Amino acid sequence: MNEVQLKINDKNGVFYIDVNGKHEAMMTFVFAGQDKIIIDHTEVNTGNNGKGFGKKMVTKAVEFAREKGIKIIPLCPFAKSVFDKTPEFKDVL
Repeated sequence: MNEVQLKINDKNGVFYIDVNGKHEAMMTFVFAGQDKIIIDHTEVNTGNNGKGFGKKMVTKAVEFAREKGIKIIPLCPFAKSVFDKTPEFKDVL
């Protein structure tokens, strides 16, 4: 299964999915203060349409936010559309 992984630097991070050792999808975010992250970009490589990679990464971000007790601001239009379609994610907005 293509697991979503997470890499965090000081002020920002990226959720990503590797397929055969290659980054096929990524979603970047920045920390806004102590208690929020802003999802600013989602990118899925050509040929991966319909695999649900984007939704998987948003789901992982929601799990991460719940775990850390923080909120998400989805500035990225893709992430925002997933939040709009997924009422059970509203608790982290």
